[in-house]
Amino acid sequence: MTTLRVKDLPDLPGRAAWNAILGPAPAHAPLTGTRTADVVIVGAGFAGLSAARRLRQIDPNASIVVLEAGRVAEGSAGRNSGFMIDLPHELTSEDYAGAGDDRAMIALNRQAIAFAAEAVDDYRIDTNFFDRAGKVNGAASETAHAHNESYAAHLATLGEPSEMLDARAMRDLTGSLHYRSGLFTPGTVMLQPAGYIRGLAAGLSRDGLTIHEESAVTALSREGIAWRVSTSTGQISAGAIILTVNGHLESFGFEQGRLMQLFLYAVMTPELDADTLARLGGKSRWGITPADPMGTTVRRIDAGQGGNRIITRTCATLAPGRKVGPGHVARAARVMQQKFETRFPQLKGMRMQYAWAGHLCLTLNGVAVMRRLDDGLYSGCVQNGLGTARGTLTGIGAAELACSITSDITRHFTTEDSPRCLPPQPFQQIGANAVLRYKEWRAREE
Repeated sequence: MTTLRVKDLPDLPGRAAWNAILGPAPAHAPLTGTRTADVVIVGAGFAGLSAARRLRQIDPNASIVVLEAGRVAEGSAGRNSGFMIDLPHELTSEDYAGAGDDRAMIALNRQAIAFAAEAVDDYRIDTNFFDRAGKVNGAASETAHAHNESYAAHLATLGEPSEMLDARAMRDLTGSLHYRSGLFTPGTVMLQPAGYIRGLAAGLSRDGLTIHEESAVTALSREGIAWRVSTSTGQISAGAIILTVNGHLESFGFEQGRLMQLFLYAVMTPELDADTLARLGGKSRWGITPADPMGTTVRRIDAGQGGNRIITRTCATLAPGRKVGPGHVARAARVMQQKFETRFPQLKGMRMQYAWAGHLCLTLNGVAVMRRLDDGLYSGCVQNGLGTARGTLTGIGAAELACSITSDITRHFTTEDSPRCLPPQPFQQIGANAVLRYKEWRAREE
């Protein structure tokens, strides 16, 4: 009998603000006792719930169970910035341009968006949580503006539209004088990520799928042709297991020494009152990614998405042990307070209501781990910082692999190279964090 014991469980500091501002959600009972299923999915984020929906489409009669270590939308799925991007968005590049077949990646990203849009329709998810608003790459410096021009030229070669916004247009959009220019692209969907994930979970539950919260997997055991999944309070046996745990794939014993465990941080304002909104100006909804990938992401949301608020996201920490603490969040929150006040001096002194960390995972060569790991064991992991679209794709692909279905998605991910080995410790952590601090400093205006 083969047994894989899980080394670490998810532990993210700070409240998942996107979830908190929606109010309490109905709870799903933890797994208890012993039971069986056709398929068990570990992880109820974008990848896990997309895998569940795809399995339901393929075999409506299959018995499917999703195990979530915490609460739905409290993990990384409820801690991202909510950009579901269709275009190349390579975080390790200077201007997001991809190094591979960008047309193929755009087509796949749009499959993910179409899949999500269909789920929104089928499960009657609030369309405020799935807003086809597009996004802007904001530039505060001449260097960043040049990055935008380079990216726009690259998009033009792909036949993709974009629109350059001048400083006045950026001020009219955001209420901020900080931005020199911006590059608008229309295909991004702006999610309320917790709202979308909650809606997906609720729709799947109505369709007969079982979700167990507070059910962290502690071991996987191979028993003949089946797998036994153990939690602290129960066990479940299934013919197929799909791991959608992103960087925690390493906790299950796979791809060790090959995954970069990165944490990003964000803060969110209290709900802005009428006087504050008048001082702020600008539109009620927008999303800005920095023209330099190491810059600051900013979003404004409105009452339909959980209140009139501004979200600021920046700072990164490499943590090979897959854990950061409250001190990391506090340090990042101080930096983000300054970033916020630089952009919105008319709101100087406003304290943030929420501050949190989110976990993402990258590989040196930008590949995912979407493949068969063992007989009956599949992975839909490692989204390289693109968890909404790439997570949706790897979840769909893992479900299709489990059902022996070949598609554009499975062909793309199963033909990718394996993740490259990382430098040994302590050089990996020390060196990577030094590089991150330098890049943050270089992109400080952004």
